[in-house]
Order: sequence, then structure tokens, then C-alpha cells
Amino acid sequence: MTINHNFINSIKSYTMANNFIIKTSQGDIAITLYDDTPLHRDNFIKHAEENYYDGIRFHRVIQGFMIQTGDPLSRDDDKRMLHGTGGPDYRIDAEIKHPNKKGTLAAARDNNPQKASSGSQFYINQADNSFLDGDYTVFGEVTDGIDIVDTIAGVETDFNDNPVEPVTIITIESSTPAN
Repeated sequence: MTINHNFINSIKSYTMANNFIIKTSQGDIAITLYDDTPLHRDNFIKHAEENYYDGIRFHRVIQGFMIQTGDPLSRDDDKRMLHGTGGPDYRIDAEIKHPNKKGTLAAARDNNPQKASSGSQFYINQADNSFLDGDYTVFGEVTDGIDIVDTIAGVETDFNDNPVEPVTIITIESSTPAN
């Protein structure tokens, strides 16, 4: 898998709103994306505007650590053993600038020396996870709904940390921040 710079350049034509609401089956999570991680911000915006995340489940949930989503294979329960392995066929260059604090969004990644990120998978830190600092790109933060993150983190999971009862992203919508 390589970093597809043509794809990354193509996403620059999308609306550049930085505030979104992740509507989940457990409730809404309001987020703000950081301007200083433009590749990750723009990639997330492209996926949100194309409804890529609609119907995708939180496939990795670990109480006291994080909740992870963004794998399109997670829509299919028959592919449960593959949850966490799917996504677009590109990586995003690392933009490592922020710490993994509670409530931050970060890009998931496989083990690669460039620390390049997954093209769609991300996690929300449910705790301060400083041991991840310097290895993963943090590109946004929860501005409202951390209680929903905590609720999702507390659901019953199987031996792969996959929720027994699916927790699903209904949609992700652009929003205007509250004044």
C-alpha cells in the first residue's frame, strides 16, 4: 500500500468546515478538526461529505483506552473476523503534532516505518494515552458528547474488543460551532 498523493490533492475541492457531528446509535459526538493537520482533516471531510462512514461500526472498543471505527468491512457481520483490516487503498502522510489526550481523534495505522495513517480508520481517545504520542496523527477533538464516547467504551465486547451489540455511525454531518 502506498501513499496516493493524487487522491490527497483531489480532496482539496471539498468544503472545509472543521466542525462535525458524528451521529451514532448511542448518541451524538461533536468534533472539531485541526487546521494544522490538513491532509487528515481534508480526508475526513471528504469521507464525511461522501457518506463513506454511514453504517460503519465501532469495531474496536477498549474501556479506559479508546474507541475505533472507520473500517467499511464492519458493515458486514459475516466479515466480523476481518473488522479492522478494511479501508481505502491508500495511506496518508503522518502529521504528528498533538498529544493523544482524552477526547482527541487520531488516525489509526498499520505498522509502517513512515507512521503513515489509514485512509479511513480513526479512534477517539477515552483517556490520556501519552504512550501513543509521536506515533499517531491526532487531527481533532471532541467538543461535546464525551459522555457518548464513555458509553460506547463501556459496551460489552467479544475477545477481539468488537462490541457484541453493534455500535454504528448513522452519519457524520457538518455543523456550526456553538457560540
